[in-house]
Amino acid sequence: MDSSLKQYLDLYDANKELVNTNSAGVLNVCREQARELLDGMTLPNRRTADYEKSPIGEWFAPDRGVNLARVAIPVNLAATLRCGVPNMTPLQAFVVNDEFTASRNNSFPAGVTMMSLRRAAEEYPELVARYYGKIAAMTPMRALNDLLAQDGVFIHIAKDVILERPLQLINILSAPFSLTVTRRVLIVLEENSQLQLLTCDHTQDQTHDYLINQTVEVAMGRNARFDLCEIEESSMNTTRVSSVTVDQAENSEFGLTSVTLTCGKTRNDYVVNLRGTNAVATLNGMAINSDNRHVDNCTHVNHLAPRCRSNQLFKYVVDDDSSGVFEGEILVTEQAPFTEAYQTNRNIIASPSARMHATPRLLIYNDDVKCSHGATTGQLDNDALFYMQTRGIPAADARVMLMQAFMVDVIDNVKIDGLRDRLRHLVDRRFAGENFCDGCNLQSKNQ
Repeated sequence: MDSSLKQYLDLYDANKELVNTNSAGVLNVCREQARELLDGMTLPNRRTADYEKSPIGEWFAPDRGVNLARVAIPVNLAATLRCGVPNMTPLQAFVVNDEFTASRNNSFPAGVTMMSLRRAAEEYPELVARYYGKIAAMTPMRALNDLLAQDGVFIHIAKDVILERPLQLINILSAPFSLTVTRRVLIVLEENSQLQLLTCDHTQDQTHDYLINQTVEVAMGRNARFDLCEIEESSMNTTRVSSVTVDQAENSEFGLTSVTLTCGKTRNDYVVNLRGTNAVATLNGMAINSDNRHVDNCTHVNHLAPRCRSNQLFKYVVDDDSSGVFEGEILVTEQAPFTEAYQTNRNIIASPSARMHATPRLLIYNDDVKCSHGATTGQLDNDALFYMQTRGIPAADARVMLMQAFMVDVIDNVKIDGLRDRLRHLVDRRFAGENFCDGCNLQSKNQ
């Protein structure tokens, strides 16, 4: 067993009673199985397939603190409330490090539940037990999440409920010391329900090291619709490892927009299982890299039923000494005839020392399909730069404008009204080199 994993197992073994006492029974049930499985596991390293450029074991190795005793850590929520979106009034809730803390508006419509996962496990144990730990595959990171997760977020949309206002989940990292954070999110959409969710990751404290191990499980019933937008604006000292797994039933529609504006090291795994006939999944993502930041997006779209459709579009701009990774896989099983599945990855390398690694894959075990995939990596168009300069546009401004235009089609695919314009503004500021998270105060400045 590698030492990076052993330190967490030793910590759990020495504090098992404390971990369970500060959580709930449904969550505790999964711990012992996870503990047994972890004895035979190692965290991915440079020799592990799909992790050659993102060695999770090395990322988890530093000895950061873990708040097993659930000690209250003061945080300035007002500072993050600047994370508003003009012309959009979402229902907001917060997670401080790994604990559901507060809601800005506690009055959710009938049939909509957004609350602490620990509390949900106590108040609705049968509902939580039906889905918790039943959706995401058992990887070492998922097992470690099962072992240490004590709280998280529970979102439930009842049958036939259409939530007209988006939900916004604001994740805040802030502590007077370095910290390992274990986040768990469980989202359940019942039959014919609809949800739009915006998640924003912020690091308020810029001085300490943070590690996030996040597992998100999503269950979608028949005819459900779910639009998810994830925006990360974290510090250079933040390492984020996140897995989102979505199970889709018949006629359901899932839309994802993944946006990495600033980070330290980020690994996002998106797994979509189209289990019901006529299910649709659309995955869009962008990453803007500079300095020595690292962003890795890995997608697995599994077509498991007939007549399903999926489309993926991921774009990167890597600059300075930064690195990017995209690994995308489409699986079409024998049970999935008449599948339509498409995947596109496009990248711009804006510096001689930047690096981009792309690995698209198609695994097709059915003849009645329409599938394609492609990846392109290049530099900014020198002819376009020259043309813009002949029209009086300074070279630096022309360079920024071309990079901004490169991301337009990803932003245009965002389904949450009001968020598209906000993203255009954030992306423009990011390419212009302006500092985050000062950009969160734009709403008050611009209105």
